[in-house]
Amino acid sequence: MTTQLDHLPVAVIGAGPVGLAAAAHLADRGIAFLVLEAGDSPAAAVRQWGHVRLFSPWRYNIDAVAARLLTDAGWVRPDDDKLPTGAQLAADYLQPLADLPALKPHVRYDARVTAVTRLGLDRVRTTGRAETPYLIRLANGEEVLARAVIDASGTWGTPNVLGASGIPAHGETEATAYVESALPDVLGRDRDRFAGRRTLVVGAGHSAANTLLNLAELAEQEPGTTVTWAIRAATPARTYGGETADTLPARGALGTRLREHVESGAITLLTGFSVQAVTAGPDGVEVSDGTRTITADRIVGATGFRPDHGIVGELRLDLDPIMGSTRALAPLIDPNEHSCGTVPPHGADELTHPEPGYYAIGVKSYGRAPTFLLATGYEQARSVVAALDGDWAAARDVQLDLPETGVCNSSQDLDSDTIDAGGGCCGAPAAVEPVSVGRGLATGVSGGLLRTPLAVITVPSGNDEQSGCCS
Repeated sequence: MTTQLDHLPVAVIGAGPVGLAAAAHLADRGIAFLVLEAGDSPAAAVRQWGHVRLFSPWRYNIDAVAARLLTDAGWVRPDDDKLPTGAQLAADYLQPLADLPALKPHVRYDARVTAVTRLGLDRVRTTGRAETPYLIRLANGEEVLARAVIDASGTWGTPNVLGASGIPAHGETEATAYVESALPDVLGRDRDRFAGRRTLVVGAGHSAANTLLNLAELAEQEPGTTVTWAIRAATPARTYGGETADTLPARGALGTRLREHVESGAITLLTGFSVQAVTAGPDGVEVSDGTRTITADRIVGATGFRPDHGIVGELRLDLDPIMGSTRALAPLIDPNEHSCGTVPPHGADELTHPEPGYYAIGVKSYGRAPTFLLATGYEQARSVVAALDGDWAAARDVQLDLPETGVCNSSQDLDSDTIDAGGGCCGAPAAVEPVSVGRGLATGVSGGLLRTPLAVITVPSGNDEQSGCCS
């Protein structure tokens, strides 16, 4: 029996790694689709942090079905053991994927989605809802109809605030001219904004660590460049991560090198610092936690990201009130309890909302949790597309192929693009809890945020900054 939905495509929002993986799976199953990308090219957000090298090698950054489609078209797969930069991920994998004849005619650029609803229905109306097409409105006023929606729009455009309580600090909005978003290209494109200046980096994740290391290198080259790092936690242990115990050498090296710069004094570390006020002054911008005040020329907000569910406000979503993910997924990704290494595989069942045919996948599906991995997003895409095709056996057969061993040596050269430049894998050290196959990546830090103490302050501050623990 056919319905008015059968002739409509599945709409994929976002042409990043996970959105294009979903498109590849839709093409492979012969399901009509349309990809709507706000940028002027695939992987527009990835290209913005193109100068950053991923922690994980190519083998964990390529979707299996996408790889098969590309190989059939003559694509030469990158070396599985090399560590790509964001620019290489975009140029060597995502651009060729988007350009495949099976995908290219169905990918639209400069197509920013501003709203998703049901044609003629708001979220209150029940009768006939499941049989009614989705209506997707674009920024230019155009409207597109779809049978289902896969939202892989990500969170890059909605960074968290500097303020310690989840809302902007006093004066933060007025001081935006002094604030940089995460992962500026300190040694390249954005060098002039940091050279010879005082920079404060706020955040405890690996985005902060990358920026801090680049700033420390810049300080060696440019007199007058100073670097201060402010975190809310009582210790930087979570940012240092596994160091020598980390499954991924590049990620372990990041923590090791960062610790060395802090201990040498190249980076001034302030622990227990919760941003309460940001004030522009004649000598720069002053940042205060109520007791201490730092004066800087630039602030890098490496406090993570949060999803924007505003565009789907007229859909029936069952969002966890804390994480902002689906309720089923929330306990699996809660950063208070989990690190990347303890998030289990999951798929369509955990991503289902009361609105039939709508799925958020990729980093957006994780809400405020910072434990997302590209490989996890690819498995989400595979499972969701199988579910849309009615293949529930495949949809529910969720699994991940991820590293499960420790690393002997993480003193790797951060400029190296190989995973063994600092030593090979030798099995998990005794101090690290073993990680079973399919359970994600070991970080060297057991559990989640609750395992790392926060500084006690007089005003409740909630959890530490959200900032991704994985590439």
